[in-house]
Amino acid sequence: MESIRVIRPNPDEYDPAFGRYIARAADIDDARRALAMQQEQVVRLLEPLGDKAAEYRYLADKWSIKEMLGHLCDGERIFAYRLLRIGRGDRTPLAGFDENAYVPAARSHQRPLSDLVDEWRSVRGATTSLVRGMPAEAWSQRGTSNDHTISARALLYIIVGHVDHHLGVLAERYGVANV
Repeated sequence: MESIRVIRPNPDEYDPAFGRYIARAADIDDARRALAMQQEQVVRLLEPLGDKAAEYRYLADKWSIKEMLGHLCDGERIFAYRLLRIGRGDRTPLAGFDENAYVPAARSHQRPLSDLVDEWRSVRGATTSLVRGMPAEAWSQRGTSNDHTISARALLYIIVGHVDHHLGVLAERYGVANV
């Protein structure tokens, strides 16, 4: 299968607030491989924890590990939806979302960790399928999200960088790191 190289977006292709995620993403020389490797990294890291360990919060008002994984699923869905719309040339402005409202509404802390891991696999698999089917010219398409210009390729970098950010948080604040 041919690799899908997606060049790094220019700063005028995204809201500066997303710059921290884009900066975390390595250059994407093979999008399918990058997404698959990251998917397995999350599974390998979280699947062995078990429900009790995944309920851990490093502070009382911070998300549990389960809630963080639920957030990764929600965020991935939203970013992938934006990628679909913008990659298809849809110029309809897209709304933002408040992750701090989504997390308690999802009630991920009440679900078995195994369900959340399965959901993560499915959501990332759907993103990978979407990326695999994107025509080359789609990556340079631009649209509007949360009142800012954003390109399809910026969204892919945000997807990868967002997960990498939370992997860093898991290591630094939760003590959960790749072995």
